Amino acid sequence: MPLDAICLSGVVSEVRAALTGLRVEKVQQPARDQVVLTLRGNKKLLLCAGANQARIHLTAASRENPAAPPMFCMLLRKHLGGGRLTAIDQPALERVVVLTLETADELGEQGRRRLVLECIGRKSNLIMLDGAGRITDCMRRADGDLSAKRPVMPGLFYAPPEPTGRLDPSAMAPDGLRAFVLQNAPEGDGQDRWLLDTFNGLSPLAARELAFQGEGTREGLANRLELLMDRVRAEDFTPIVLVRDGKPFDFTFMPVLQYGPSVELRRYPTFSQLLDDFYEQKEAQERVKQRGQDFIRSVTQARNRTAKKIVNQEGDLARTADREKLRQYGDVITTNLHQMRKGQAVLRAQNYYHPDCPEVDIPLDPLLTPQQNAARYYKDYKKAQKAEEMLTLQLEKNRAELSYLDSVLQMISLSEGDRDLQEIRQELMDNGYLKQHKRKMTAKGKVKTVQAKPMQFQSSAGLAILVGKNNTQNDRLTTRDADKRDLWLHAQKLHGSHVILKTGGAEPDAASLTEAAMLAAWFSQGRDSGQVPVDYTPVKAVKKPAGAKPGYVVYNTYRTVYVTPSQELVRALGRGEQRGWNKAGPGHSEAPRCEQAERGGTDVEEQVQKGGAARHE
Repeated sequence: MPLDAICLSGVVSEVRAALTGLRVEKVQQPARDQVVLTLRGNKKLLLCAGANQARIHLTAASRENPAAPPMFCMLLRKHLGGGRLTAIDQPALERVVVLTLETADELGEQGRRRLVLECIGRKSNLIMLDGAGRITDCMRRADGDLSAKRPVMPGLFYAPPEPTGRLDPSAMAPDGLRAFVLQNAPEGDGQDRWLLDTFNGLSPLAARELAFQGEGTREGLANRLELLMDRVRAEDFTPIVLVRDGKPFDFTFMPVLQYGPSVELRRYPTFSQLLDDFYEQKEAQERVKQRGQDFIRSVTQARNRTAKKIVNQEGDLARTADREKLRQYGDVITTNLHQMRKGQAVLRAQNYYHPDCPEVDIPLDPLLTPQQNAARYYKDYKKAQKAEEMLTLQLEKNRAELSYLDSVLQMISLSEGDRDLQEIRQELMDNGYLKQHKRKMTAKGKVKTVQAKPMQFQSSAGLAILVGKNNTQNDRLTTRDADKRDLWLHAQKLHGSHVILKTGGAEPDAASLTEAAMLAAWFSQGRDSGQVPVDYTPVKAVKKPAGAKPGYVVYNTYRTVYVTPSQELVRALGRGEQRGWNKAGPGHSEAPRCEQAERGGTDVEEQVQKGGAARHE
């Protein structure tokens, strides 16, 4: 849902209390529609003007910045760097936030700048104003044509968004608000629509909830709206995320009863933490969609072609299974040559290969002699025999390629930063799936390659856990960087990241092993599953076959632990927090359950091609 004006007022109250009076130390623009101001004390303020994600809040998430900062970012650095944040204001129940900063120019002259964040859907914008109220620049320029009634261009005086004509319920006296509702609100159905059309600041969710709690009567609606405005004036908000089937789908500022027990109400201590968590996955998916769209299309097309080829080859292979009948027909024809004549279309003879020797009709080519018909059946038999050998080899190769392409699509969906996507693009070019582009050269004349670092976590016992983010990185992590005595983990028979638990040859504690397994489950195709089997074995037991595609390894000796993926654990270990999990980690009441102890065999040599990529990449 878009951030409504009442939720926004709660966020502004939080941010104002935390940041007023602090100086701006850094200005970064990690995405086209995002700016992060780092203020003294390493407090980060996110300003997002995305069409579906416009918001402002304190953030603890790490965002990868582009190699070259955009022009708008450079302009903000020039004018806001070192400035002191003196005020954060929100016009009454409007989705607009104004940040006022005291700044100094190149000559040391003191001045004032304002940043205006407009969270108004597709027209959301971030605008910088000078001391006189002129627009210095903005994220999205609108020159005032038919598609933009309000011009927003550098040099023009800033004009706020056009008023909606709706009433501000927080500015009305309680008695006046109550009387207005009792006189004008409808009874029964349609109260939520009336609230949205009449008052400013309410979201559809809040309007439905007021109508629901008011039980369809004017009196009940007036009571609920009056209580809500009392809470708004007192800045008494409860940050809540609505969760259905384990997935967040909406958030609000008050308890919601309209969904009943089918929806979980997950409370947060602050709106900033709520928004950081709620938009985390959506942001990652949006970035991947924008930045990786070109090679996502190429990989998808290659994957679909390979899948279609496999279906056709499987059909051809199934038809070769009946080839023995071709040889038998040739033998029956040879046995009955004495009673055949040229031009015969069908031979009816006893099939002596069957125990009961029934008569069988064997189709013949009338243009061929009996001997030539027998030779044709023998030739078709040998052709089917050869086809089976070739098709078996081709199917094995194409299934491996399909698995590899599926792994690439999975890791793209979990990628987060430009560096990760560049590494995946480079991998696809090296394997011939994308056209080779001219690459930058180092000072020594070598091709410059991109190498992103693996994700790094710390277990509750202090052990380091490394997680690969793509196939190339998985290869490098497992075959080159990891100590042979460390533990290697991977989701069983699923595409996922290679995970290394740094033990140095020592026996890891049960909690660290479970936490590493949960990371392997989270960064895999089993992320949304309740229970995921994760194999683990010493790194020295993991081998990469010669000529195998990136990320493909085999292993014969392993143990398996069953775990439940947990995003909360991923965040906690990524921040290095010592969490109060039980001994086996979240979702477990005992130590890891190892069900396949120390066994070997070729049936375990599974493909582990997928390089998972998600947050903290």
